[in-house]
Amino acid sequence: MGQANLPLSGIRVIEFTHMVMGPTVGLILADLGAEVIKIEPVKGDNTRRLKGSGAGYFPMYNRNKHSMCLDMKSETGKAIARKFLKSADVLIENFRPGAMDKLGFGYEDMKELNPKLIYCSEKGFLSGPYEHRTALDEVTQMMGGLAYMTGPPGKPMRAGASVIDVTGGMFGAIAILAALQQRQTTGVGQYVKSALFETTAFLIGQHMAQQSVTGVPTAPMPVRVSAWAIYQIFETKDNDQVFVGVVSDTQWQVLCKTFDLGDLASDPALGTNQGRVENKDRMLPVIESVFKSYSKDDLMEKLETSGLPFAPISSPEDMFDDPHLNANNGLVDVTLSDGSVARLPALPIEMNGQRMGVHKDLPKAGQDTPDLLRSIGYSADEIKTMQEDGIIGAEVS
Repeated sequence: MGQANLPLSGIRVIEFTHMVMGPTVGLILADLGAEVIKIEPVKGDNTRRLKGSGAGYFPMYNRNKHSMCLDMKSETGKAIARKFLKSADVLIENFRPGAMDKLGFGYEDMKELNPKLIYCSEKGFLSGPYEHRTALDEVTQMMGGLAYMTGPPGKPMRAGASVIDVTGGMFGAIAILAALQQRQTTGVGQYVKSALFETTAFLIGQHMAQQSVTGVPTAPMPVRVSAWAIYQIFETKDNDQVFVGVVSDTQWQVLCKTFDLGDLASDPALGTNQGRVENKDRMLPVIESVFKSYSKDDLMEKLETSGLPFAPISSPEDMFDDPHLNANNGLVDVTLSDGSVARLPALPIEMNGQRMGVHKDLPKAGQDTPDLLRSIGYSADEIKTMQEDGIIGAEVS
C-alpha cells in the first residue's frame, strides 16, 4: 500500500519529541500515511546515541519520518519551524512542562499562528497537583500500581517493556485522530494531552475494579488467586516450558478428551470452573504429570490440534523467526545507522486485509533538511549559509 493510499495521507505532522512516548505518537501517524517531520537538535536527537536498554528506541519508533535538524534557540531556526507549523495539521511534543512555552512554541502561540492546528502534548501527568512534575515510564509504573502488581510481594518490578510510554503514545494518537475528526465540524484545532500516570491508572483499572467488586485488596500477579484452575506455566519432558489456559467448562472437556483424562472428566466436583478452583490441589498434579510426559513440540502440537489456549515461553529474539510474524508483513525492514538491516514489528493492525509497511526508511539526522527547506522557498546558497552558521544539522549532506 503506497503512502498516497494510506488513510492519513495529506496530513502534515511536526514532531518535537525524544525517547519513546512522543515518537510513538508520530510513528503511529506516520505508519498510517501522515507526513511526519521530526525536528531534531543540530547534532540530532540524543535518543539516537543511547546505549544498553535504550539502544532500540530510535530504530523502533522513528521509521516513515522525515528528519530536519534545527537550532531551535536561534531566531532563524524558530522562523523555519513556524513556516512549517503555519500549514501543519498536528504538532507533537513530549518535553518537560514549560519547555515549549519558553521557546515560544506553546499551545497559545501556535493557536494564534495556526487556528486549525491540533497540538498534542505527551506528559507525565494530566491536569492536577502532579502536573508540574517530570515523570518517566518507570516512575509512573511505581506510583501507579503496575510495578506492585508485576513483582512478587515486597518486590515491585517494572514491566519488561516500555508499556506506559508506548500505551501513552497510543492514547495520544487516539486523541489526535478524534481531534482531526472534530475539526471537520468545527473548523478549528485544539489542545490534546496524554500522560504516563493516567495511562498507568487506566491499565491497572481492572485491579481497582476487582477490589471494588470483591472488597478485597488485589494481590500482586505472582501470588494472585487465579480465576481459573488451569492458567499457568507447565514443565515438559525436555525441560522446557509451555503456558496453558483452560477458561471455560467446554475447554475443560476438550482438555480431558485430548489427553485421555477420563477420570477427571467424570468427576462431578470438577465439572465447573469453581469446582476446579476449589479442588486445584488434587487436580493440578495430575495435569502436570501428563504434560511432563510430552516434549515441548509434541505438547504444543497436541494443544494446537485441540484448539486450547497455549503459548511457548519466548524471548524477544525468538520473534525475529516467528513464522506468524513473518508470514504477512508482521515484521518490516529498517536500516540501522551502521548500515545493517533490522526486522522490527509493524503497526499491529490490518486495514482492508493489509498491514502498514515502511514507505520511508529510518532517517539519518537532518537528511531531509535541504529538501524541506527548498520546499518552503529557501535557496541553495541560503541553505549552505545556514549549515555553515550551525543553524541546520551538521550531518546534512
